[in-house]
Amino acid sequence: MIHPLSDLQSKNIGSGIYIWQFLVVIKSAVIEENCNINAHVFIENDVVIGNNVTIKTGVQIWDGIRVEDDVFISSDVTFTNDKNPRSKKYLKNLQQTILKHSCSIGANSTILRDINIGQFAMIGAGSLITKNNS
Repeated sequence: MIHPLSDLQSKNIGSGIYIWQFLVVIKSAVIEENCNINAHVFIENDVVIGNNVTIKTGVQIWDGIRVEDDVFISSDVTFTNDKNPRSKKYLKNLQQTILKHSCSIGANSTILRDINIGQFAMIGAGSLITKNNS
């Protein structure tokens, strides 16, 4: 099910997907099968989302983020992908953030760039993740 009020630019979308309204998926993003992506989510180009992933409302997934299978991302989780952000200065090689198989990220958590969240990890609501958890 793809809601008519979503902006789905990518053709790399698997079957069994639920994409809700006011969602943007940029053209090179990959979303595999059986995912549920809620309203008000933005998914940038260099993003891969695995199978059976749930992404709740208000999440932005920036270039360089890899989400493995069976991951749960709660509402208003914030990701970063640049250690020293500056306006109109674009990195050629973004650092990757990897969410490993079956991890869960609690609401309003912030995940800094170049972080690995380990398999089956449980990140509590409101957490600030600055180091690898793998």
